[in-house]
Amino acid sequence: MLLRERFVKELAPRLMKTLQLANVMQVPRVEKVVINMGVSDKDNPKVLDGAMKNLAAIAGQKPIVTKAKQSISDFHLAAGDPIGCKVTLRRNSAYEFLNKLFNAVLPGIRDFRGLSASSFDGRGNYTLGISEQLVFPEISYNDIVTIQGMDITIVTTARTDQEGYALLKDLGLPFKD
Repeated sequence: MLLRERFVKELAPRLMKTLQLANVMQVPRVEKVVINMGVSDKDNPKVLDGAMKNLAAIAGQKPIVTKAKQSISDFHLAAGDPIGCKVTLRRNSAYEFLNKLFNAVLPGIRDFRGLSASSFDGRGNYTLGISEQLVFPEISYNDIVTIQGMDITIVTTARTDQEGYALLKDLGLPFKD
């Protein structure tokens, strides 16, 4: 059963009881998943191209290039310079990515003991960092230019961190106990 179907049929009614909600529309759900890869070597265009190819393979859709908003002379950065790429996943593709992340990628990380529950932003959204893209099954060692990390933000409709925690725990995010 797909994660989204499981959410609608099993998890939403359980969350309604757990969070003591009166209406099914109050149940928190995943709104979108944003995957961001920053590029450390902005002078080498192959690094950005490699990051875009890797992110497209991981997410299943074409990433967009992120550009610097302002100039920072200490980092030799001018406004408008490409500094990374990102993908926003919504609806079914977001749930498919989360299913892959929770069940294949995170358990496959060496010495993985769970994620911290303190990475919520105060409004029920959760952000985690992955140190290298090789943990995803779509990426082979021959496909990478440099090893790069990524930030994954799970944006929910939850109003509080407790609601977001209950949602992500039920979806299968492996938190530390």
